[in-house]
Amino acid sequence: MKYSRFLTQVSRNRQPSLIREMTNLLAQASPELVFMAGGLPNAQMFPFQAGSITLKDGRALTIHPKLMMDCLQYGPTPGYPPLVKQLKDLTQQLHSPPRWAEMDLIVTAGSQDGLCKALEMMISPGDYVVTQEPCYTGTLSILKPYKPRYLPISGDQNGMCPEALKAALSKWKPEEVQDTEKDVPKVLYVNPNACNPTGVSLPEDRRQEIYKIASEYNLIILEDDPYYFVQFGDRKDFPPSFLSMDVDCRVIRFDSFSKILSSGLRIGYVTGPKPLVERIVLHAQVSLLHAPAMSQVLVSELLKLWGDEGFFKHTDAVQAFYLDQRNAMLEAAEKHLSDLCEWAVPTGGMFLWLKVPKIHDTWDMILERALTKNVILVPGKAFMCDSSKPCQYMRAAFSIVSPENMDKGCKNLAELIS
Repeated sequence: MKYSRFLTQVSRNRQPSLIREMTNLLAQASPELVFMAGGLPNAQMFPFQAGSITLKDGRALTIHPKLMMDCLQYGPTPGYPPLVKQLKDLTQQLHSPPRWAEMDLIVTAGSQDGLCKALEMMISPGDYVVTQEPCYTGTLSILKPYKPRYLPISGDQNGMCPEALKAALSKWKPEEVQDTEKDVPKVLYVNPNACNPTGVSLPEDRRQEIYKIASEYNLIILEDDPYYFVQFGDRKDFPPSFLSMDVDCRVIRFDSFSKILSSGLRIGYVTGPKPLVERIVLHAQVSLLHAPAMSQVLVSELLKLWGDEGFFKHTDAVQAFYLDQRNAMLEAAEKHLSDLCEWAVPTGGMFLWLKVPKIHDTWDMILERALTKNVILVPGKAFMCDSSKPCQYMRAAFSIVSPENMDKGCKNLAELIS
């Protein structure tokens, strides 16, 4: 593929930071190297010597003095080299990208950081953006300053409808998208698993149809998948990712440790075609420099301690916990809201997407009156491309609420609606 048409002028203009490139070289250098290039602070002046992190199973991650140096000093922009290798190995194991040799990976400060940089790389003010609707509000917030022309694609209990995607793109001829001068869409954003806010996942056949349409209309697919390990079901039955079917090198995938290790660590990673990941790296070189080094080392050491068996044992436990939470939420909703709301059963994630047929717009109900009933949710229009239109939906999160409080919250919500 040729990627020039997908890049904004700003992204095309980016050049490598010489100092950052020197730091990358340092990570590969021999111990005998006399490094007089970079302005690295002298580690002798850092007040930290070593550390130990106790895990819930009683084992400890020991950060010895040499490793602490890696935690505290500037590092390579693409990421802490041992972690980058671990994540590449994990990506190959889970997704087996068909053109892996043409892909690369960068560690980011959470997947949101990578998503923001990818959108800034490709979107200019007024550009078309094809997205599922409802859409993750964080993505809409990134896009808002660009005032894009949205092509919102509707969905159902199985996620984005390929027929709706095809219909939205039918105003253009497939051959037009090859013309760099044409004003045509170039980006498709999708949350394939346990979509935020609906909690539904795309089945395999829809993914294949969507990929085929994206190929026909030459769209880059932004596969935002922070809930990959919070799908409910046997891991071997997870539907294949868009990355796993990417025969064209048109997928940029965003992964996150926020939902399975810690949101405060701020560690995610972006995988995609080398020319596009390179642009994200160049942006990172002049913004955050690299993801938090301490967090990168901790994640790397944890993955090394666990091994594959320990890692998947943990993700299975995370999945089981949220499945129990979902079931408790469904029980409370069925008990108190069955005559007032409609919903699809979430196939993963942390949310229940509720429709209130008798209410024209949930915004005022939640923002102005919900606190009087000691319950709060997110009004549905926060997830819509055009937030000026009324919306009958609202999102309830069940991730941190106890079953007792779910029951109480749904009871209070029923009183609020009534």
